[in-house]
Amino acid sequence: MLQVSQIREQYDQSLEALAKRGFDAREVFQRVLKLDEQRRATQAQLDETLAQSNTFSKEIGQLFQKGEPQKANLLKEKTTQLKAQSKSLQEQLSAFAQDLQEVLWTIPNLPNELVPAGSTEADNEVVLQEGDIPTLHKDALPHWELAKIYDLIDFELGVKITGAGFPVYKGYGARLQRGLIAYFLDKNTSAGYTEYQVPHLVNEASGFGTGQLPDKEGQMYHVTGDNLYLIPTAEVPVTNLFRDVLLNQSDLPVCCTGYTPCFRREAGSYGAHVRGLNRLHQFDKVEIVRIEHPDNSYQALDGMVAHVQEILRELKLPYRILRLCGGDLGFTSALTYDFEVFSTAQDRWLEISSVSNFETFQANRLKLRFKDSDGNNKLAHTLNGSALALPRVMAGILENCQTPEGIKIPEVLVPYCGFDFIPAPSN
Repeated sequence: MLQVSQIREQYDQSLEALAKRGFDAREVFQRVLKLDEQRRATQAQLDETLAQSNTFSKEIGQLFQKGEPQKANLLKEKTTQLKAQSKSLQEQLSAFAQDLQEVLWTIPNLPNELVPAGSTEADNEVVLQEGDIPTLHKDALPHWELAKIYDLIDFELGVKITGAGFPVYKGYGARLQRGLIAYFLDKNTSAGYTEYQVPHLVNEASGFGTGQLPDKEGQMYHVTGDNLYLIPTAEVPVTNLFRDVLLNQSDLPVCCTGYTPCFRREAGSYGAHVRGLNRLHQFDKVEIVRIEHPDNSYQALDGMVAHVQEILRELKLPYRILRLCGGDLGFTSALTYDFEVFSTAQDRWLEISSVSNFETFQANRLKLRFKDSDGNNKLAHTLNGSALALPRVMAGILENCQTPEGIKIPEVLVPYCGFDFIPAPSN
């Protein structure tokens, strides 16, 4: 969430930055400044009223001591009026503060200067492409066909149990899934991230804290009876571990990782590009989250990007890195790098990770601060990234590693899943 002081003091720069997203903030900025003026004026009036009431209260005691009850009772009547006025002003102040908060919640984060201009994913900037795209045999298949033939994933059984987008992993498929999760967690913890196991449902305050609410309310599964939400990513519960927390500068950076299932309601469009594992309502993901000093957060972002690169190199999957343009940037992000793996069987790139710096946007919502070396409380920077999302990694492995004899497992995963090859069915 943007700070009012930032909007007031950097008005033109903030307008220009948000225009890169295609967001015209003039009207909403004027609304913010007007509400803030009303809030501040009301606060000043309330402070003055309370001060006058306190002064009268002291004078009343003194008048009674002097034996002047008539004057004391007149001041008591004025004090009663002031208390009523104070109550009314407090209600007005709360209303202005709430209205201001709700308007601020609708404003996306300011893009970093490195964010390229553009309105759609076609305007994203390719910053790196690495790895050889394999040449597959003439009978190569997309992963949803391989999953059926090799009996790895049953999409129809998932429909029976729940609905479309809830696959059932079986046999080699389940073991490969489990191996990927363990491998990702081991890579993250060996890089200095502390592992957490967190709840898979969060309350409303957690959703607002990381920016899923109110922006993505329609994309989240809502347990209405308890007003809880199924998490769209481990980012939400892990980052909220530090909501309303004041850290010491010496505590930074805080580095966390965690595995969770993720739940997303968006249905997407129809067609081959959303078949199989390409888009799901429930999927597994390992996340990394960092809380950083503002001076170090972009260096940390580069380190997170390098960390995901190392994982993909070990998996020997061809990948590319995109710097997202303003129009494709997430609501809360200041700068995002997307990783995509090339699916040779589908002849297309599949997004498998987003690594983002949110600067103070989430921290302001979370009231996540640190005490600097001068003893001042300052907002921290938060970052997160997928390391990694499993469905499209699984799709990439199945499709890019298929041979006429079976599917070869990347060497780095063999100790985790217990096999190096999935043999083709004899029939």
